[in-house]
Amino acid sequence: MDARLQQYDDRMKKTVDFLETDYASVRAGRANPHVLDRIRVNYYGTPTPIQQVGNVTVPEARVIQIAPWEKSLIKEIEKAIQTSDVGINPSNDGNVIRLVFPELTQERRKDLVKDVKKKAEDAKVAIRNIRRDGNEAFKKLAKTEVSEDEIKQLEEQLQKITDRYIKDIDALMETKSKEIMTV
Repeated sequence: MDARLQQYDDRMKKTVDFLETDYASVRAGRANPHVLDRIRVNYYGTPTPIQQVGNVTVPEARVIQIAPWEKSLIKEIEKAIQTSDVGINPSNDGNVIRLVFPELTQERRKDLVKDVKKKAEDAKVAIRNIRRDGNEAFKKLAKTEVSEDEIKQLEEQLQKITDRYIKDIDALMETKSKEIMTV
């Protein structure tokens, strides 16, 4: 790949990777430990990911269990989950914390699918903005050392890269939407 195109390809890939990570935190009826990825626990004054202060498991389809390595952290972990956007109240038995995910209603599923589509659309806009930046940069090259034909070629290749990533985003959105709508 042309070195002038590589930077735009990398930026587009990062956009798709970010969308994938974002989708991992969307709750789809089953307990998914990735919903805890953004939550930080106050661990001796340092914000620390839950996965680093305890063992996170999924013993049943709709339950996440967190076994802290130090019992003194139970209250801190509970507080971090309650103040997060997970929307589930943790319960503990003194040793472990359980998050029980309720069954999603059809209406809630539809809302989640709308959210997934909006995130996909935002990612597509980001991809198109990267393409625009690339095309503008290529036009500036035309004033110096590159021929019109070369510019056209670069723009066409950039459009192919853009199309590929847009297709990837559509595929991710379809997969996540199906996952959410599956009861």
